[in-house]
Amino acid sequence: MARARAGDPGRLWITAQAQEQGRGRSGRRWVSPKGNLYASLLLRSPCAPSVAPQLGFVAAVALHRALSGVTGLPPGRLALKWPNDLLLDRAKLAGVLVEGSLLGDELAVVIGIGVNAAHHPAETPYPATDLGAAGLPVGVAPLFASLSDSLALTFKRWAGGEAFGAIRRDWLDRAGGLGETITVRRPEGDRRGVFVDLDPGGRLLLDEGGRRVAIEAGDVFLAGLNDNPRIGA
Repeated sequence: MARARAGDPGRLWITAQAQEQGRGRSGRRWVSPKGNLYASLLLRSPCAPSVAPQLGFVAAVALHRALSGVTGLPPGRLALKWPNDLLLDRAKLAGVLVEGSLLGDELAVVIGIGVNAAHHPAETPYPATDLGAAGLPVGVAPLFASLSDSLALTFKRWAGGEAFGAIRRDWLDRAGGLGETITVRRPEGDRRGVFVDLDPGGRLLLDEGGRRVAIEAGDVFLAGLNDNPRIGA
């Protein structure tokens, strides 16, 4: 974002071999050793501020397509976990973080994407994995090339928010836990229900015994996976 404030026109990719102060959602530390992919895309005025929350879904769909392409994995092994994670065999492989800022009357956005290519953290609230551990050795360079191409194509499909319905369908086609009972951990308390849909704004819809609840933010835990409440607190 500092580059945007300094006047950079955007459409700028920045990659790193490692990060010392990587951050994930809610300011959590993002473990960033050498060997993984760390990439950020700066955009100026990519859309109206009102549809900026859609960018996370655009990036997630592009990420899924990119990883599917370079790994050749069959459908089902890679899945998207609401709102911003990519899973491999139900363990976290990659994540997306979108940050935006108004510079005068112009929206600047940074889309950060991290892929566990060679390493993954052990002490996490949700199971994690990496491509190497899964027997899928893919270098960072081909990963980035596939990702940048996929994101350009997916942005074109999205059309600045005019075609979010298509992106929403793409996301749901790749969703992990859809139709299953899931838990959403939130500061104000956990919610548990069947993940039935995304609403037009991208909120997760839970069916809690016949009552639909829209979730705007939270950490999703799929059924049948152990999580560590102490770490996630």
